[in-house]
Amino acid sequence: MSGNLSAIVLAAGEGSRMRSSLPKPLHRLCGRPMILHVIDALAELDIDRVVVVVGHGADHVVKTVTELAPAGLTVDFVEQAQQRGTGDATAVALGSFGIGPDDDDIVILPADTPLLRPSTLVDLVQTHRSRDAAATLLTAEVADPTGYGRVVRGKDGRVAGIVEHADASDEERDITEVNTSIYCFRRSLLAPALRRLSPQNAQRELYLTDVVGVLHDAGYLTHSLTVADSMEAAGVNDRAQLAVAEAELRDRINERWMRRGVTMWDPERTYIDTEAVLESDVTLLPGTVLRGACHISEGARVGPNAFLEDSVVGARAKIGTARATRATVGADAIVESFVVLGPGSVIPDGTRVAPFTSLDDSLR
Repeated sequence: MSGNLSAIVLAAGEGSRMRSSLPKPLHRLCGRPMILHVIDALAELDIDRVVVVVGHGADHVVKTVTELAPAGLTVDFVEQAQQRGTGDATAVALGSFGIGPDDDDIVILPADTPLLRPSTLVDLVQTHRSRDAAATLLTAEVADPTGYGRVVRGKDGRVAGIVEHADASDEERDITEVNTSIYCFRRSLLAPALRRLSPQNAQRELYLTDVVGVLHDAGYLTHSLTVADSMEAAGVNDRAQLAVAEAELRDRINERWMRRGVTMWDPERTYIDTEAVLESDVTLLPGTVLRGACHISEGARVGPNAFLEDSVVGARAKIGTARATRATVGADAIVESFVVLGPGSVIPDGTRVAPFTSLDDSLR
């Protein structure tokens, strides 16, 4: 790969369908805000800088991302003061970059695609650069394309443009290849293409999708990469879609830990947040919830129906149907069922905690 690679994350929308006072990008999946899953995926690339476009709830989004972004990744913020569409949001972000070399590239993606895998982004950038394209978009084949922008191809098979659902003809609505709103552009061509956008469409906005048609019509190479698993590009716009994305992400997390030597009696009823760390030969019984930054050491057994939050469990310890919050359970300790370990509780190595015990160091 040649040239530098940067990224823009579009996170300015209000997300009214979430029906929440919390900005949409900050709704959590497996304990981590949605936008951080996107930034985590970008962090796996050899990327120089990420610019996040904020708008609704800007202060809250900036604070959260600044606190939780991966170490070593440069993340800056620009504000889209007026919601005039994704094309305008991109132009606002691009204005913070200045002039770069002609072979620099830029990945643009929305903050509401938390299931996107880093490997897919790598493939997108590699495809874009290997073909020396002006624009490469990630597409998906879906059974029901309602609401998605349709990918329109020319006679040569290359992408000629994208038509939003509201603007599509009946023939175009029959197309099942859809735009995922995830792109890689040659940076030097993006700014002039953005200046040619027009709000003459159903939503009276500047569509970033129209850039693809502008570049194609100007004679530049426009290509695509079809994602193998369309769930990766699924957007989260309401609580129902959030639940679907959460279930998919939990399945991935559980499979990863099982392949690393963790036993789960019932993976469908085992809930592990992204920050949890589990060592080999850990056993999780049905209904176990590991929330936040839990650390479960080698050979420990937890559950059934245990709820642990930001807690540490020592090697070979056994925890029944208990609740622990910011607690530490020593090696070979036994915590029986119906026990509550409050913040700051410490159970020494080899200790047994009897049923119906409640410990809360914060009350002392």
